Amino acid sequence: MSVPQLVVHRDKELMAQAAAARLITKVVDAQAARGHASVVLTGGRNGNGLLAALAATPARDAVDWSRLDLWWGDERFLPEGDPERNVTQAREALLDSVALDPARVHAMPASDGPYGDDVDAAAAGYAAELAAAAGPGDHGPVPAFDVLMLGVGPDTHVASLFPELPAVRETERTVVGVHGAPKPPPTRVSLTLPAIRAAREVWLLAAGEDKAEAAAIALSGAGEIQAPAAGAYGRGRTLWLLDTAAASLLPRALYPTASP
Repeated sequence: MSVPQLVVHRDKELMAQAAAARLITKVVDAQAARGHASVVLTGGRNGNGLLAALAATPARDAVDWSRLDLWWGDERFLPEGDPERNVTQAREALLDSVALDPARVHAMPASDGPYGDDVDAAAAGYAAELAAAAGPGDHGPVPAFDVLMLGVGPDTHVASLFPELPAVRETERTVVGVHGAPKPPPTRVSLTLPAIRAAREVWLLAAGEDKAEAAAIALSGAGEIQAPAAGAYGRGRTLWLLDTAAASLLPRALYPTASP
């Protein structure tokens, strides 16, 4: 378990740009060291904002996109191409404009995909795909992701792990089907906390006043069942990337200001 580090930026735009630059550096370093890199993407306004910032910076060309594996932390269980699916939004924000290897883009199954409308089978299928990609040196049946990114919800949920629901209590499986999520759509596929914790680095993204209470709760020692974001941490590093609005309820002594 790594102790959370906090970086606070002036506003959400600067946070997205700085996070994009940080991600480029991490991916380039991993590719230089091992020939490839793996990243877990997150949806939502902060995740998509980061992808848009990546698309806009010329530094994106430093990445060899063909040697990057992309995974997702969760997905809305909707038909392929639905505009509410995280992968659809990611393609629009960035993925369609870079030279990815399609075989390395590991989207979660859609509700009209090979598993039909069986979300639990879809979750098991994604878990099998993760296990097949895991190497002998990885920690369990998932790859050792270089960076796993998570948006933090106003209720402290991460991925589709919501407070008190069964998915956040899962200790064995790496991927689960989520039923009855309090945020629409109610049916989803999500990585579990054990899968998240296999990552080398976990980055939690929070911007806006509506995330301030969630950040304060998760960073104040709350339990992961009540505050799932508190249970999301990386093996080597856990990084909270915030703007000043999301950090407004945190003790000032917790963080240095990263930028004016």
